[in-house]
Amino acid sequence: MLAAGLAVALAGAAAIGFLLTRPPEAVVATIEPRSTELALAVVGRARPTDLVQVASPNPGQVVRLLADDGDTVAAGTALAVVRAAVERAQVEADLARERAARAEAVEARRDLERTRTLYERGFAARAALDSARAALESAEANVAAAAATARATTERAQEFTVRAPMAGQVLFRPIDEGQVVAAGETLFELGSATGVEIQAEVEEAYADRLRPGLRARAAVSGSDAGFAAQVTEVSPRVDPATGGRLVKLTAVDGRALPPGRSVDVTLVVEMLPRAIAVPRRAVIDATADPKVLVLDADDVARARPVTLLRWPSVDAIVVEGLAADDRVVLDPAGIRDGQRVRPRAARTGD
Repeated sequence: MLAAGLAVALAGAAAIGFLLTRPPEAVVATIEPRSTELALAVVGRARPTDLVQVASPNPGQVVRLLADDGDTVAAGTALAVVRAAVERAQVEADLARERAARAEAVEARRDLERTRTLYERGFAARAALDSARAALESAEANVAAAAATARATTERAQEFTVRAPMAGQVLFRPIDEGQVVAAGETLFELGSATGVEIQAEVEEAYADRLRPGLRARAAVSGSDAGFAAQVTEVSPRVDPATGGRLVKLTAVDGRALPPGRSVDVTLVVEMLPRAIAVPRRAVIDATADPKVLVLDADDVARARPVTLLRWPSVDAIVVEGLAADDRVVLDPAGIRDGQRVRPRAARTGD
């Protein structure tokens, strides 16, 4: 019995020792260079090609609103009326002065005709004829001045009817009827009737690689229906607040996009024909001194420095340091440089 117990104890100790000295398991992937898409994922927003803030050139109270969010309007359509009682009264006064000036001109013309007849018959002096002619010229000048003043005040009064500067759709109306507005205050946001573009902001470090004509994949947020898009403009200006540059895209098939909707965009910058990519978790000290653990022929993990492409891709793209058939440890946590491991091929989900 004692011998049997001792044998069991020795077997258990041996098993424990084996487990303690057994190399740890490591999930390993064999490097296979392959064609890799260098892409950039951003979130953009659909907006009309032309976007206009419609404002009142004059202060006053909004007495009538003639359009609302979502309405489609033609160029010149009245959108709102701002109270202009004083201006309309001034128009009436100036029109009245114009009518009075015209009446005076008619009377001056009659006086000239009568004086001319008397002069031709010898009953009026030359000076009287000249005076009548000068009076007519003065009256006609007064008519011209009164008419110009009436036109000016009429045009100014019409400015209190706010009209659409172009055909389009009312996207936003931030004011209500009865509200008092200041000169230049936005009454409507109007988007062009045709043409919708996607605008996205891209960090300046990556925007340098973008150019008009670049293709992209896009999908309205919340939708599985994707569509092709292309870059139409890359702004040279960097927003000092965000450090980004504005990029504009349009749908290749010209489809209509609901203004204001978010759009998920994947910009395809370049295709790398034989790129080496590893999961980012496989990279040790990626910021300061990137390296990966590579297994040698004896399954010993060796730290190897690598150079990474500075790009916000899902996997880290290795520019230098790895070659085809290298075996890389995918999860180096807990494994030391120079330690023997038991490799296990990576499976889906590792």
